[in-house]
Amino acid sequence: MSRIELKHVWKIYPRGNVIGVRDLTFTCEDKEFLAIVGPSGSGKSSTLRMLAGLEEITRGEILFDGKVVNHLEPGERNVALAFESYALYHRLNVYENIAFPLRAKGMKGDSVDKKVKEIAELLGLTSVLKKYPSSLPGGLQQRVSLARALIRKPNLTLLDEPISHADQRVRHELRARIRRLHDDLALTTIYVTHDQAEAISLCDRLVVMYQAELQQIGTVEEIWNRPANRFVAYFIGEPAMNFIEGEIEDLHTLFIPTPEGKRTFKFEGEIDPQYIGKKVTVGVRPQQITVYRNKKEGNTIAGVVRIIEFQGDKTILTVDLGDKGKTSAKAVVPAHEKFNKGDTVWLYFTPEIIHLFDGENPILKK
Repeated sequence: MSRIELKHVWKIYPRGNVIGVRDLTFTCEDKEFLAIVGPSGSGKSSTLRMLAGLEEITRGEILFDGKVVNHLEPGERNVALAFESYALYHRLNVYENIAFPLRAKGMKGDSVDKKVKEIAELLGLTSVLKKYPSSLPGGLQQRVSLARALIRKPNLTLLDEPISHADQRVRHELRARIRRLHDDLALTTIYVTHDQAEAISLCDRLVVMYQAELQQIGTVEEIWNRPANRFVAYFIGEPAMNFIEGEIEDLHTLFIPTPEGKRTFKFEGEIDPQYIGKKVTVGVRPQQITVYRNKKEGNTIAGVVRIIEFQGDKTILTVDLGDKGKTSAKAVVPAHEKFNKGDTVWLYFTPEIIHLFDGENPILKK
């Protein structure tokens, strides 16, 4: 088993008294693939380095299978690490780079050969085992780095932006290989990335961090549909959630003011009656908006198409909502639906896709 627990973990850097991680608590279950996402400076890499033993913990505890590992050296934790930089030994060929962790632990002969060839086959490196890292493109060097990290069965696999240098086509391939390795080798994996699409495609659960603090942990479905706060709602999803100012009319109705008058929307869920008559922020995801060319009554707002972004299988429309460009909303439509700049359209929000916020806090219980 490899169950990882962080209990009220802090990282405070003495120079400048900077808080890198604040009171962080979460659990990564045995054989789980957990992704940590957040903007730069949110505490992702500091968390990973404390798990690896490369950073001292200021306060709190990290446990592997119930055992506190705060004071164990990196080598004593049996953690596999792969970073954004390849950190390969350029005087050794690919075979010896991959074999290095095994030889460092005293393994010899046929046992080393068997393990190197097994991991090389899984990562598509068999044909380059005799080559040197400097002769390989970046995508292959990253595979070698991953192979070296995973050659021995670790208690925990830590991956810090391990495929960020690869081009988009190679990244898709490496994602699939990483997930397959995780499943085939029954690993416990924590993956740090700024690329939420990468995290979503790989993980069982997401940890969202911001300004050194945990914002939410859950499955993609939980975070997508029930974000813990406005930051999470905005950060998860591309394009990001739209935010429009509105006002609550009653327990199931709100309106959005426009130059042509109020547009009324029904919403699903429960709110505290104290919000009736108060201004709130309405959140709707671009992917869930339906765009009509003709006027439609109820739960719609009119706007003018200003920007059209063709994305291959889809098109992203930026629609001005009638107040001289001060408020706009993005909507995602299938690529075969053709729109032109200047078209008037009606955006339809079904009651179940509407989120409501008072400042940073969600107020709609679903």
